[in-house]
Amino acid sequence: MSDLMPQSEAPTPTTDKITQAARETIYLCNFRVSVDGEWLCLRELNDISLTPDPEPSHEDPKDPIAIERLNLMNMAKLSIKGLIESALNLGRTLDSDYAPLQQFFVVMEHCLKHGLKSKKTFLGQNKSFWGPLELVEKLTPEAGEITASVKDLPGLKTPLGRGRAWLRLALMQKKLSDYMKTIINRKDLLSEFYEPNALMMEEEGAVIAGLLVGLNVIDANLCMKGEDLDSQVGVIDFSMYLKDSTHSSKSTEGDGQITAILDQKNYVEELNRHLSASVNNLQAKVDALEKSNTKLTEELAVANNRIITLQEDLERVKEESSYFVESSRKASGADGTANGQVLGETRKQLKEETQLRLDVEKELEVQIGMKQEIELSMKMLEKDICEKHDALVELRQQLDEMRTLNHELSIKSQGSEAGAKQKNDIISRLEEKTNQMGSIIKQLESSEKDMAKQARSLNTVAGKLLQQQ
Repeated sequence: MSDLMPQSEAPTPTTDKITQAARETIYLCNFRVSVDGEWLCLRELNDISLTPDPEPSHEDPKDPIAIERLNLMNMAKLSIKGLIESALNLGRTLDSDYAPLQQFFVVMEHCLKHGLKSKKTFLGQNKSFWGPLELVEKLTPEAGEITASVKDLPGLKTPLGRGRAWLRLALMQKKLSDYMKTIINRKDLLSEFYEPNALMMEEEGAVIAGLLVGLNVIDANLCMKGEDLDSQVGVIDFSMYLKDSTHSSKSTEGDGQITAILDQKNYVEELNRHLSASVNNLQAKVDALEKSNTKLTEELAVANNRIITLQEDLERVKEESSYFVESSRKASGADGTANGQVLGETRKQLKEETQLRLDVEKELEVQIGMKQEIELSMKMLEKDICEKHDALVELRQQLDEMRTLNHELSIKSQGSEAGAKQKNDIISRLEEKTNQMGSIIKQLESSEKDMAKQARSLNTVAGKLLQQQ
């Protein structure tokens, strides 16, 4: 480590940053990672200088920070590719003990840690990628559920452990790529946590976010309650990506058929997931319509009760008005002069009752109109509910068909795997027979040589006998 330190008496802040980054990722800084087909190539860089130029005019191709970004991007490519291939070949839901999945999280952790700014706390300087991941909740409301779940986990005590748990939950939700694209597009917010030349601030981060889309075909079920995420040591295992040349030369027709069947199965599962989501949305809409239907029914009942009370008030007013008219007539016939004031008051009351009757009739007309509108809206809601119910029935039928198709595809995949095993057994038997025939041929050749030697010796003996005679 001492030979990597720049030789200067007064180190500058830029030199200290580069030296600190080199110490953190020294296993990547001394080697250049490149991908050649299915090979992982590590080339040692002895001519890398950690002392930056005083006034660089353009990006140095031997800049250690740029090399780190390139190495991490290549490692992310290999990790994601290996994880997808191994998961498809495995053909089942992944768990926490799956080695390629563990290495993928380690690589993602290194990518998120690259170029992080140090924050001073009471316990010293701290670097954690939990801060940038918390931004996703503000930019995408869907991520609030993941953040709340991470904060509720009882075993997590450090920001590093919370960040690791967040990555695992996002992968299980199949939203990791979307969340990474969301925060990478907001570099104005990321600048608070990362240096300008960090991986998340450069184009390599966008490339990694695009590669994460392929992980949506993987089903993972990770249990984090008993796992110690705070004290895990994240070290990249390069031996997982160093493949033998004989492995790449084995490509049989049976493997191609299995891959095609698995692709069809993944497509059907994705389509099944979309159909389930649409069915859930339609079910929620139907529930909302039923609630509004019950609310309108209650309002209609209230309006009917109001109309009945208004009709009763109208009948009562009619009876009272007729009673006052008859009483006024009787009073005028008995004594017209004495009851003149009574007649005036009666007429005044009659006018008031008549006006009240007109107001009640107007309100009755308004209530009748509201009742008609409510009945019309009820009919439209019932029609809409019938249509939604028919669509829901059709979607459930399609979902059942997809499930049967998925079951058939799984049966076919099992059959193709059994056929591939039989072919491999036949090939091994043929190889054994070939080896046996080769050994028999060798024995025959040796016996032929012995017979030739005996024939030569007999010929010599016969010649000698002929010469003696």
